[in-house]
Amino acid sequence: MNKHRLIILGGGESGVGAALLGKQKGYDVFVSDGGAIKDKYKQELIENNIAFEEGQHTVELVLNASEVMKSPGIPEKNELVKQIRAKGIPVISEIELAYRFKGDSKIIAITGSNGKSTTTALTYHICKTAGLDCAMVGNIGYSFAKQVAEDPKQWYVAEISSFQLDDIKDFRPDVSVLLNITEDHLDRYEYQFENYINSKFRIIQNQTMNDYFIYCADDEVIMNHLTLLTIHTNPLPFSMKHEVKKGGYIKGDQMMLRIQDERVSMSIYDFALKGKHNNYNTMAAGIAATTIGIRKEKIREAVKDFHSLEHRMEFVAMVRGVEFINDSKATNVNSTWYALESMNKPTVLILGGTDKGNDYALLNDLVKDHVKAIVCMGVDNKKIIAAFKDIVPVIIETDSAKKAVNASFKLAAKGDVVLLSPACASFDLFKNYEDRGKQFKDAVKEL
Repeated sequence: MNKHRLIILGGGESGVGAALLGKQKGYDVFVSDGGAIKDKYKQELIENNIAFEEGQHTVELVLNASEVMKSPGIPEKNELVKQIRAKGIPVISEIELAYRFKGDSKIIAITGSNGKSTTTALTYHICKTAGLDCAMVGNIGYSFAKQVAEDPKQWYVAEISSFQLDDIKDFRPDVSVLLNITEDHLDRYEYQFENYINSKFRIIQNQTMNDYFIYCADDEVIMNHLTLLTIHTNPLPFSMKHEVKKGGYIKGDQMMLRIQDERVSMSIYDFALKGKHNNYNTMAAGIAATTIGIRKEKIREAVKDFHSLEHRMEFVAMVRGVEFINDSKATNVNSTWYALESMNKPTVLILGGTDKGNDYALLNDLVKDHVKAIVCMGVDNKKIIAAFKDIVPVIIETDSAKKAVNASFKLAAKGDVVLLSPACASFDLFKNYEDRGKQFKDAVKEL
């Protein structure tokens, strides 16, 4: 009997995490990355005696796998993936591998097109405040597999993308959260919105009546899709439009959470996170905490003293009366919509990057109301200029964070806001959205 041969495509955070876990569990592991593997990951592979290749995929080495774990960044239309599928080799995602070895630990899994990092971080903060033995994993922080391999916990709060859900088989969270569904990443779903919706709903496919499903009842896409499904889990909706019998709602300025006999109420003015979209995120996190038995005093305390994430509506500095906000994590139009919705001062908006099939028309009303100038920061800005040239009097093109910040500062008057909320991916000029946010902050500090 040959050893179980696990081939891992992609040597990033999730790939290396899966490699460490696979090796620990006695698999024959090989990592293959078509690009370069970062030094810190390479070091981990070498220290753990894990074979790898970079800058290429040796097809015959990959195709003799018992199982393939592919990084969420690799699309189905990739030639090698097609060959793996044609040969009938099972393909799993890293969260599936982590789930296989999670033991009796429990999982709160959070997905959605927008707000999942904030909701994951807040849920984790509530769990920590309540003294739970927990870790924050997935798209945020550590890879889930690496956490299971190196420092297993009783609870995992996991941020999960649709790409990770595409290749699950048995993955089953005890509590699943679906925040919202808007058109994002359609380039990976044959430009069929339905495919992307199905992908998000996979988070509940293995759930049972012992589990909970927390979702936004104000999201039309979610509600329409729910009418097509028979769900085998306990639904807990949250809403800002109407009262729900079980779940959470906001009426006036009061948030009410009702799960079984436990009831929590709290004023939205006490929330550390401001803005309507964050009221939804806070409700979702609060319901998740209540389902696992965290006391209401702890929930109240945690929701009051939570600090928002870096690169998500992050206050950078006030320079001569101009406020600078870093929302580099806004990699799609909806995220930027939420950012603009919470603006209450005249705004110079920095937009642009790698377009994912964006429809900028969604922003028209908010741009008319709040934006005095747009500074484009991308290699190709034609689509943005076409979308807003009749609405915004001033549109400037730049090709670096420094130039964008300098141009914005010149356009802004005292009492204005300069908002970096690009609505696009960052890969044309930056390594990732963190790099983009960091360069923006550095440029602001040099003003």
